[in-house]
Formats: sequence, C-alpha cells, structure tokens
Amino acid sequence: MFHIPTIDMEKTGENILRLRKNVGMSVRDLQDVFGFATPQAIYKWQHGTALPTIDNLVVLAAVFEVHVDDILVVENEQKLAG
Repeated sequence: MFHIPTIDMEKTGENILRLRKNVGMSVRDLQDVFGFATPQAIYKWQHGTALPTIDNLVVLAAVFEVHVDDILVVENEQKLAG
C-alpha cells in the first residue's frame, strides 16, 4: 500500500493570497508580472478553483521569494494497494 499525494486547491489558493499580501502586491501587480490580459486566472488560483501551471508556480515562488513547496499544500489522503 502506498500514498498518492493530492494538492489541496483551496489551501493552496489561501497560500497564494496570503503570500501576495505579504509582499504587498495587488492582483493587478501579479497580472502585470504574468502579462495576463485579465486577472481571472489569479482570482481562480486564490479561490482554489484552478492551480497555476508549473511554470507559473516557479514565477510565483520567485516573486514571493519562497520555495514552490511553500505555495502548494500537499496531502497524502489516497491509498492504493501496490
């Protein structure tokens, strides 16, 4: 039996929101960093309805001056027989 890690999207979104505020950035500031035409993706990340892509996670970590692991909330809930 082994554990399959799962990403808690809601808690990850809470981390993104907290980290953004900690560095004093607005959603518009992040939108400009990514070059997004609209802020919808950032709001989806913060609300836990979507996750940033891997490359966007790396950029978030750099902007927030943290490790990717400090953004993602990973849980080991699922168990599979091996």
